[in-house]
Amino acid sequence: MIVALIAACEIGFWMLLAAGLAFRYLLRMRRTGLALLLCEPVLEVVLLVVTALDLKNGAEPNWTHGLAALYIGYTVGHGHRTVQWLDGHAAHRLGGAPPPPKPPAHGMARARHEGRIWLGTLLGAAVATVLLQLAIWYVDDPSRVTSLESWRYVAWRAAGIHGLIALSYWIWPRKAPAGESEMTPEKEKVRR
Repeated sequence: MIVALIAACEIGFWMLLAAGLAFRYLLRMRRTGLALLLCEPVLEVVLLVVTALDLKNGAEPNWTHGLAALYIGYTVGHGHRTVQWLDGHAAHRLGGAPPPPKPPAHGMARARHEGRIWLGTLLGAAVATVLLQLAIWYVDDPSRVTSLESWRYVAWRAAGIHGLIALSYWIWPRKAPAGESEMTPEKEKVRR
């Protein structure tokens, strides 16, 4: 049941996103579009409540409950950036706005960009860890929570791997192709 709900939340996320952008830019109903976009966190609340009720009703904690916590954490850490990115592209394609700025491609500007994305992954791992710990306390039976405990390690392994990738941009920054200057912080601000 939890896996089906996670899938429904993901589908609902994209449907609300498409509807919100359509109302904002195609139908020129900005407030309605914004209201639809602001309904997206409700999906995560529904998933959280249903997961808690499932555990309360005596369900055996398993990988589905851990996956639900990771999904909510990912949405908290990266959902806003995803919506903002798609909104910028919809504003350009459908609303006549200028194209959204592209992320920097080289040098330390790219390293800073990758670091900001990694901070979203850290936030997601922290949220997932808190939710998993709350579920462990809620179940209050050490013999039944080993799968929930293992998902905490999954969250932090993913954050660690992403952190190493982000760190690699600081250690070995990509060089600009010959003839193209590297993006300086001043140019990056102008580009935004």
